[in-house]
Amino acid sequence: MCLTKEKSFYREFFNLYVPLVLYNIVLFGVNLADNVMIGAYSETALSGVAAVNQIQFIFQQVIISAGDAVVVLGSQYWGAHRKNEIKHIACGALYLGAGLGLLLFLAATFFPVQLLGLFTSSPEIIAQGTAYLDIIKYTYLFFALTNILLAYLRCAQTVRIGFYISLMSLVINCTINYILIYGNFGAPELGVHGAAIGTLCARVAEFVVVLLYLFFFEHKLSTKPKELFVANRALFSDYIKIAWRFIAVGTAFGISTALQTVILGHMTDAAIAANSAASTLYQVLKVAATGAASAASVIIGKTLGAAKSRTEVLPRVRSYVQTLQLMFLSIGLLTGLLLFCLRAPILSMYTSLSEEAHTLAMQFLTVLSVTCVGSSYQMPVIVGIIRGGGDARFPLINDFISIWCIVLPLSFCAAFVFHWPPVAVVICLNADQIFKCLPAVIKVNRYRWMKKLTRTTENTV
Repeated sequence: MCLTKEKSFYREFFNLYVPLVLYNIVLFGVNLADNVMIGAYSETALSGVAAVNQIQFIFQQVIISAGDAVVVLGSQYWGAHRKNEIKHIACGALYLGAGLGLLLFLAATFFPVQLLGLFTSSPEIIAQGTAYLDIIKYTYLFFALTNILLAYLRCAQTVRIGFYISLMSLVINCTINYILIYGNFGAPELGVHGAAIGTLCARVAEFVVVLLYLFFFEHKLSTKPKELFVANRALFSDYIKIAWRFIAVGTAFGISTALQTVILGHMTDAAIAANSAASTLYQVLKVAATGAASAASVIIGKTLGAAKSRTEVLPRVRSYVQTLQLMFLSIGLLTGLLLFCLRAPILSMYTSLSEEAHTLAMQFLTVLSVTCVGSSYQMPVIVGIIRGGGDARFPLINDFISIWCIVLPLSFCAAFVFHWPPVAVVICLNADQIFKCLPAVIKVNRYRWMKKLTRTTENTV
């Protein structure tokens, strides 16, 4: 294995990686705070919030994917020292994000019961979920715009602001949750309504702060407000050609994750609550891999964008890729061990969980601690290196085959035909995190994914 000896590579990677991990930890910490605080309030309320969170998770994956497309394309332009093109790409992405946020808002407004009915058949859980959704739906537009803007900043390797914003969001959310969920300090006891209000206030604050930072304190891109309202047709077309594949993969992943709740939700209420607790903790620790993927995507994209030819850049990219693979595997082993060790302490915070739900959650987390190793390798390789290098086709095909042709049919059969226990169904649902490692290894080490995505200056009009 030929590891890179460039000190600048390691410095650049960790300067991106650490803030991105911290950002994602705190970002998922907002959902974790809602789950823990609601979990201490009522198991039925927890299950209702969990059902809504599945809708949100799909939406978040779509928006994150739209932002990733900005990063992949924008990083190459950043490497080529062409920041005006990045602004046009971000403008197009903002229009797309706003449209998606509005679409989900309308669906949540007119079809709330139908949406929640996809994830549970319990009238009590649907009632709690509807109460939560009535308020949380107003966060979707703010979340979409904020994350597109943060992706825009990542193109220029500006990432720390994301952590600071998410930390502020967590403090706001937890404070309002504590006051309004339980009715502390003389406030009314609002339950799930209180949790939703806390999240809404946090999302609005995030959006306001990122705008203020972008227009008054950020100097790499030097963005003026009007520049984010004028899209370039050619560059927007380039963005959409990449983004739709990213969004398709993100949607497939979001749906497959949500279907875990659908399947378990039609088994027992205890399985719903257990899955909510287990999957939330898993997503928090999985950010180590997510941050690595984001950092790798920026570095690979910038490196390809700065190069004049494939021959010139191949030796450097090869050493970067081999180094990154070793780092991804190390991250997976560490996070898997951490997830296994944190099972009991974290679950002890869910005081309203029944004994059955607690036992199932422990079993689910044991399974997830193993699959975490595989996901921490293959996901950064596929999403960070291969997709970041310009190949959006392979992740799409790979996910389609693994999720829709193998995992979901097997999982449905396990649950509804063979009637296997919930832990066996969870194993089936997460099996792809292991077997996707093999195609990831083969693909990434052939280097056929390297693609130059930038236009010439003359063709951007």
